[in-house]
Amino acid sequence: MEYIAGNTDFKYKNTAVTLGKFDGIHLGHRQLLDLVIDYKKQGLTSVMFSFLMHPGNLFSDKEFELIYTEEEKVARLGRSGIDVLISYPFTEQTRSMSAEDFIREILVKQLDVKVIVVGTDYGFGYKRQGNVDLLKKYEDTYGYKVIAIDKRRWKNQVISSSAIRDALRAGDLESANAMLGEPYTIRGEVIHGRRIGRTIGMPTVNQRPSSSKLLPPNGVYASKTLIDGSYHEGVTNIGYKPTVGDEEELGVETFIFDYDKELYGKMIEVELFHYMRPELKFASLEELTQKMREDTILAKRYFMNH
Repeated sequence: MEYIAGNTDFKYKNTAVTLGKFDGIHLGHRQLLDLVIDYKKQGLTSVMFSFLMHPGNLFSDKEFELIYTEEEKVARLGRSGIDVLISYPFTEQTRSMSAEDFIREILVKQLDVKVIVVGTDYGFGYKRQGNVDLLKKYEDTYGYKVIAIDKRRWKNQVISSSAIRDALRAGDLESANAMLGEPYTIRGEVIHGRRIGRTIGMPTVNQRPSSSKLLPPNGVYASKTLIDGSYHEGVTNIGYKPTVGDEEELGVETFIFDYDKELYGKMIEVELFHYMRPELKFASLEELTQKMREDTILAKRYFMNH
């Protein structure tokens, strides 16, 4: 997959393009993604066009609670079969671009678009004045076809990034994962911790998630860790480790069952499946150790039953 980020200087011929924010790449997004990828059979280059959001942009902080960070999004899409991911810079100039200019200058002139795939509620351009009707208005003028896909539903609700965020904030990983179509994931480099886990026979790996990533409540989760293409069951704690000295920064710490290889500096993906309990402060390291052993038994039981 070719990845273009923060750059407006690109040019392609004969493309099928899907447009949107694509935070989470949930089941609704995948309908769009799968359709443009399918157009590769007809000789078109498949493109996902989104905007690069970061704290320097023009939104409130809440806009940056991302289900998946840009790095995580790139990693997941790299396995999808899409040819090109464009994360277009969202600047004052971009925000003030008219919907008609966006169609003409970017979709037509730069992407030579032949097929546009969007959700029925897609909005774009200055003050979101562009919509599916406007895209269809210019079909004959610019020689492209528009395909608008209805929202996908799950349990009588529309699947959306907002609904997934609500489920994650509530610690409802089962619902979040069902709408995502895959387990919610935290991707990051393994960093050095205090190595206390090794002293109690339960070595852990530590990650420091981006401040822009939306995390579920602090606590303990049944998890699986993807390492070099293989999944390993385990238990993950999100929080500040209050028993062993209170970390200043929020961390993700995972005990991987029956795994003792060195992982420092390696990129891993931790998938969360089930919220087990809140993060607790124990009176001693012995109490913490006992609770971690109980967590391990419960997590193994969870995976055995699911």
